[in-house]
Amino acid sequence: MIEPEAAAAAAEAPKKPHKSKDPLHGMTLEAILERLVKEHGWEALGRMIKIRCFTADPSIQSSLKFLRKTPWARKKVEQLFVALPTRYIPK
Repeated sequence: MIEPEAAAAAAEAPKKPHKSKDPLHGMTLEAILERLVKEHGWEALGRMIKIRCFTADPSIQSSLKFLRKTPWARKKVEQLFVALPTRYIPK
């Protein structure tokens, strides 16, 4: 049987934050896209991922609308983000 003091101490012990192994954990699609555009530009994105929303009059909002409706395109953008080296860019 567990002693009451031990049970109380275990309940009060600080929990270690869970670290996700997902490199995209906590990142929104908008943040990913903004970062890619800031670092590489629309022209380079259009060459790397051949989708029209990056080549024909691109904007963050129109691209987000398309990527949210199109799972295969969103997956390509997320894979590109993980694969490319990124620099720290302050907000």
